[in-house]
Amino acid sequence: MKILFSHNNFPGQYRRLSGYIEGMKDVQAAAITLETNQNKFALPRVPFKPHREPRKDVHPAVVGIERSVLMGQSAYKALLDMKKKNGAPDIILAHSGWGAGMFFKDVFPDAKLLNYYEWYYHCHGGDGEFIERKRYDANAEIRIRMKNTPILHDLAAQDWGQSPTLFQKSRFPRMFQNHISVLHDGVDTEFFSPKKGVGVKVGDKVLTANDEVITYVARGMEAYRGFPQFMEAVSKLQKVRPRLQVVILGADRIAYGSQLPSGKGLKEPMLEKHDFDHDRLHFMGLQPLDVLRDLFRITSAHIYLTAPFVLSWSMLEAMSTGVLVVGSDTEPVRELIKDGENGLLVDFWNTEALVDRMVSVLENPAEYEHLKLSARNRIVNHYAKDDLLPKYWQMITDVAEGRQPSLNP
Repeated sequence: MKILFSHNNFPGQYRRLSGYIEGMKDVQAAAITLETNQNKFALPRVPFKPHREPRKDVHPAVVGIERSVLMGQSAYKALLDMKKKNGAPDIILAHSGWGAGMFFKDVFPDAKLLNYYEWYYHCHGGDGEFIERKRYDANAEIRIRMKNTPILHDLAAQDWGQSPTLFQKSRFPRMFQNHISVLHDGVDTEFFSPKKGVGVKVGDKVLTANDEVITYVARGMEAYRGFPQFMEAVSKLQKVRPRLQVVILGADRIAYGSQLPSGKGLKEPMLEKHDFDHDRLHFMGLQPLDVLRDLFRITSAHIYLTAPFVLSWSMLEAMSTGVLVVGSDTEPVRELIKDGENGLLVDFWNTEALVDRMVSVLENPAEYEHLKLSARNRIVNHYAKDDLLPKYWQMITDVAEGRQPSLNP
């Protein structure tokens, strides 16, 4: 079987899958990805680069569409060259929504197309209005609705689709949901596993499980992941927990939502807004996975807040490591965590409730030990990559050979 992966920053969601098929004798694979992608991977690389940015005078609602067409056009050209040298793939696995795959079926009309869907945008009752706490106006309605244009092209062209969670699938139009399987890319439960006696160097300190530590992990420091609420809660917690150490992983940028004029994230605005003991507040930036895992191994609790949006891998990895997750009571989190059974849930906006919960956790850690075991069991039993990757491969084989896969493999 000849497989073509498509991801702007490959391997991305295909990291575990590409490793799984690497040793298969009858499988040839390559990856088309942006020329600017600095990630290293073993597969042959087909780079592409849009020849320009969208025009400044284009209607605001179609900036994203023009960007997607430019992406698709450049990918199209790159694949024509590949086709001359290597022929057509049997199946294309494409990360949807960015435009690169809009013309795949024009280049390879006989290849099967299996799209990976993360998100479908809604004008009302969705993530944006949740964060803004007000209804979008007419201009925003038009802009948000048009963001779905490349996704709709992908849906129309696909042979099958995949989404990692039930909640994310539920955001797609009903007419397409019977053609999208729910299958997560999986968690390495052996790597993300509990271990005693671990120490992590944080600044000039080495923190262990004997310390009082809470962690926060996100791609950016933004409203979508509850960074303002987290920082407000930390400011209050530091005043009542004098031993508390707070460790934050992530870049000072906005990964999701509207960009700030500064081009940065909410770190500085939150530091200016609230009082902190900076000796006990540690910003570690982006870190390798082994540092992330070891922080999970020593943390007293991991705080994960999110709008109703794409669920972060980090929450599943924390649960797999046997961490007590204190999460927001929002749809994507509720899919995995039941309050008082395998974690704790709090209202996204209620920082006082978050502080109260954290004080209880820090004062009475033994009372919450059973939640940690239940959290790990949830991931091991339902999201372990060693169980999901064979199901993933079966789905790929089914699509490549023209069979309908299971909606819930």
